[in-house]
Amino acid sequence: MNNLNQSEICARDEASSQKKQNVRRWWIRLLVQPFLFLLCGAVLIAGLGVAQRMGFITAGGGGHSHESPLSKVVKYICPMMCTPPQTEPGRCPVCAMELVPATSDGSKSDPNAVRIDPAARRIANIQTTSVESMPLSHTIQAVGELSYDEGNLKTLSAYVDGRIERLYADFTGVEVKQGDRLAYLYSPLLYSSQVELLLAKKALENSRSATLKRVIQTNENLYQSSKQRLVELGMTLPQIEEIEKTGKANSRMHLCAPISGTVIKKPAVEGQYVKEGQVIYQLADLSQLWLMLELFPEDAATIRYGQKVEATVQSQPDQTFTGRVAFIDPHVDPQTRTVGVRIVMPNPEGALRVGDYARATISVPAGSKGKSGGVYDPELADCWICPRHPHVIAKEPGKCPVTGQALVPTSQYGYVSQSIAESEALTVPRDAVLMAGQHSVLYVETEPGRFEIRNVVLGPTCGDQIVILKGVKQGEQVATRGNFLIDSQMQLAGNPSLIDPTRAEPLPDQEKSETILAALSKLPPADRSRAEQQRICPVTMMSLGSMGAPAKVDLNGEMVFICCEGCRESLLEHPKQYLEKLKTADSSGQQDQDLPAMELPSIESPLMIEPDDSLPPLDVPLEMEPEPLPQAPRLPLTATGAKQEVRQ
Repeated sequence: MNNLNQSEICARDEASSQKKQNVRRWWIRLLVQPFLFLLCGAVLIAGLGVAQRMGFITAGGGGHSHESPLSKVVKYICPMMCTPPQTEPGRCPVCAMELVPATSDGSKSDPNAVRIDPAARRIANIQTTSVESMPLSHTIQAVGELSYDEGNLKTLSAYVDGRIERLYADFTGVEVKQGDRLAYLYSPLLYSSQVELLLAKKALENSRSATLKRVIQTNENLYQSSKQRLVELGMTLPQIEEIEKTGKANSRMHLCAPISGTVIKKPAVEGQYVKEGQVIYQLADLSQLWLMLELFPEDAATIRYGQKVEATVQSQPDQTFTGRVAFIDPHVDPQTRTVGVRIVMPNPEGALRVGDYARATISVPAGSKGKSGGVYDPELADCWICPRHPHVIAKEPGKCPVTGQALVPTSQYGYVSQSIAESEALTVPRDAVLMAGQHSVLYVETEPGRFEIRNVVLGPTCGDQIVILKGVKQGEQVATRGNFLIDSQMQLAGNPSLIDPTRAEPLPDQEKSETILAALSKLPPADRSRAEQQRICPVTMMSLGSMGAPAKVDLNGEMVFICCEGCRESLLEHPKQYLEKLKTADSSGQQDQDLPAMELPSIESPLMIEPDDSLPPLDVPLEMEPEPLPQAPRLPLTATGAKQEVRQ
């Protein structure tokens, strides 16, 4: 019986231990197996990373363990994209920054364009519009000052020595009419000359009965000379006739106004003795004023003689006054770099005041065709105009009433009839043009997805439109939005861009810029001829003269020109390589085709860069608690201070 109980107890203990082992195995299978699976996955991923880093497998997952030699060609580029890609390390000859390496797959890309697929185009929001041809007017605005018309200024001065007994116009600003008496002058010389005239007249009358013609002719000459002497002394013919009629000489004479106008200066006073030629009055005819403008040379080149100008003065901003261009200064002011333009402003009612500021507006046809095609003005169409006074306009040929000159047809100054109105100009939106210094470019979509860089010559800006003189044709599609993104892609590809658009194809009839010509002119004649024949710098492949006067380097007796001194060191280190570039450069001037192309990821496929585990970890500084400021020792509080502290 005892043996039976012991066997049951042993069996029960064995079953209990077996159950515990089963539970332990179940927990092991539940926890250890997933952990081992995760550990194997991590080891596998780490092994693939090490294999890829060691070059046993490629990033594209291909089965080859080696790369093509062309796919590992190392080129060096400037971080600021100042120069084309270089094949050797060093510093940028322009900005002196360290060149950084870049890899290329060796494929040849489009040297003057970039391709963007439709998906990337939608993401970048690239929009285009067509080049339009429309009649467009350019408005020139300038601020000027009103001044006197120099042709209507007169000075009344003393013809003889004498004393002013009376001044009828006794203050500045008096309005007078032609022939009005202005002053009363006493002169003894005037009295003696009048006496001579009366005696000569009497002798002539007495000699008419004489038989000798010689005596009569002598007295006639004496009388005429005496009369002319009084005219030279300032007397008018009516005054002389009055003396001859009365037969009495007078030592006093009235000075009359030569023109109708306003007294603007009165330096003399009553009772003052004056010398011959001393100024007594200065008069100005204010019925016509001059508006003096200062325009930029490019604006002054678009206007012409007789062109209509509208102006508003500061004192009367609600009224518009019209005038016409009378003179365009042929010289540029060396200090302000502006051109003076004179406008004749009629002022019959005297509303305009000398010295007042005016804002002028001139409307001219935009585009180069407008200059050769002429300007249409309904007031000047098929008319005749004075070559000195543009406000004198007639329907028939004749003479100018002011100067007596013969009128000339307005067609001589480029004005046309209404049947041949202003020609049109090629325009694009202002947002389509990228400008940097003296260079302006457009990106033209020659075919779907292909955007080509174009150097253009800009005309005036008219509102939100800008005139294109050269570089594009009517109907071509240009990028208006996203063009900066296109330009950045061109820079990354090593193609011509806004930073250096001179490497793009030049305009059809574009000549060397003034900057390059000025730089080449500093060289001696023999060196200039060689530099013009070489054309480009062998190091940067830029045009000689684009960075100042070219520098000359002697390479074993062969003279080579470089764009700047920054290229000298590179040229001396590898002379054969750069000389080979000059020899193999295309005679057409498109030297960029010989440059190594730098292929970077396209805009639609961003490059995923995996983290580099070989770099040391970044030590992040721990945030430390600020040390408490030392407190001053507390002084024993008084009863009042203790109460205040308790309240706080």
